[in-house]
Amino acid sequence: MRSTKLFLSAFVVSTMISAGANAATTFVYCSEGSPEGFDSALYTAGTTFDASSRNIYNRLVEFEPGTTNTIPGLAETWSVSDDGLEYTFNLRDGVQFHTTDYFTPTRNLNADDVVFSFKRQLDKEHPWNQYTAGTSWEYFNAMSMPDLLKDIVKIDDSTVKFVLNRPEAPMIANLGMDFASILSKEYADQLEAAGNKEDLNQKPIGTGPFKFQDYQKDAVIRYQAHEPYWRGKAAIENLIFAITPDASVRQQRLAAGECQFNPYPNPADLDAIRADANLKLPEQEGLNVGYLAYNTKVAPFDDPKVRKALNMAINKQAILDAVFQGAGKAAKNPIPPTIWSYNDAIQDDPYDPAAAKQMLADAGVSDLKMKIWAMPVQRPYNPNARRMAELIQADFKEVGVDVEIVSYEWGEYLKRSKDLDRDGAVLLGWTGDNGDPDNFLAVLLGCDAVGGSNRAQWCNEEFDALVQKAKIVSDPAERTKLYEEAQEVFKREAPWATIAHSVVFKAMNNNVEGFKIDPFGGHAFHGVDLKQ
Repeated sequence: MRSTKLFLSAFVVSTMISAGANAATTFVYCSEGSPEGFDSALYTAGTTFDASSRNIYNRLVEFEPGTTNTIPGLAETWSVSDDGLEYTFNLRDGVQFHTTDYFTPTRNLNADDVVFSFKRQLDKEHPWNQYTAGTSWEYFNAMSMPDLLKDIVKIDDSTVKFVLNRPEAPMIANLGMDFASILSKEYADQLEAAGNKEDLNQKPIGTGPFKFQDYQKDAVIRYQAHEPYWRGKAAIENLIFAITPDASVRQQRLAAGECQFNPYPNPADLDAIRADANLKLPEQEGLNVGYLAYNTKVAPFDDPKVRKALNMAINKQAILDAVFQGAGKAAKNPIPPTIWSYNDAIQDDPYDPAAAKQMLADAGVSDLKMKIWAMPVQRPYNPNARRMAELIQADFKEVGVDVEIVSYEWGEYLKRSKDLDRDGAVLLGWTGDNGDPDNFLAVLLGCDAVGGSNRAQWCNEEFDALVQKAKIVSDPAERTKLYEEAQEVFKREAPWATIAHSVVFKAMNNNVEGFKIDPFGGHAFHGVDLKQ
């Protein structure tokens, strides 16, 4: 173990030197995984958002740090037509894009950048719609944006209008999400002219507090403070993401002072962190859910009775004890109890292996062999997916089901788990991105999200009609009723085994100031400093 720590110390020191870092203004964040890329509109993973949208980019509207409240971002003001079909945004003056060794902007942010950032996702004929292999605009599609948006119109350099096909209750909150980050059209034009379009996803340019310097795959990402940032230059001069998938190693590095922040400490390490006078451990109930998604397009998981039987075979309390160790609670709905419209009247599936075994027999299922996919990274909604998979494997064995546990590198895991013919069930989860139930129910379970963020590949007409209707209703009480009904359909049809909601812990050095736990699970470092 000593040799490992010495190696890590040498790695961090060399990283700081090569970044030209001043130790007083260098912040090392022990990231739990590698980003899939740096164009946040292409992805849905929080690991990728942390490395891209939350530190490199801005959006028209943003969320006040530590809250679910929307505040002005790149749009200083906006207005909505009486019929709810037109949203007009007035852009902030003087917002500068990053200057790097690969791009020097000749102008400030204008309406062309906003139109480009959205039209590339909306218009299938747009020259940037398929600019990199496998482009799917997963989040944009899961939010039903292609059906919602009729057009995005430049009124003048400082004004943009979004024209909708129908009203959308969470529209403003939607535009504060990571997929709605604003990129530079001027930079995109330069890349297109040079024949290097894929660099948009590898060498990002934004307006955010930190500009990208370089990325050594699976090792380190370096950023530098953006001097003319419109909200004020960050106190951190050099931001370093030290990619450290192993939670125990992250904690060793934090305790040794090799990094200042461990985003996902092991539950087993919490008492030791609390006892360390050099560390602190803020916590907050998470806006999240962890689940096991069956592939409902593949037999026998296309039968809700089979899915219900398997759900009844899972001992959630054993999972909470072994995996969450007091930092979680059993989940019965696909949305967390901290979000409005949570249907507390729903009864969870009981843990009853004998009944589960009989239900499988009644459904004609015997000698079932299946795969359970275990995430290779730690997430707030699942601190140890491998251990959780092993516990479910043992539970399923009790009812006559033979489980093979599989896993892949994180980016590959996310990509493969979207396949319509994927075998078995996948462990995943979600932390809300805008504080609206639609962000769970439509994005994770809607028909538009099949083949994308809907890893259950579940399209239920009754459920989808309720969720789509709730989008266009402005009355909160009526929306609540629709979402409560949708949760009843979900529980009856059981496309997931809902596992747990977790408490979120953040381990950091005592000298870290200004960090606020993001209810959406993000890690943004503008406003964070290291006290001397």
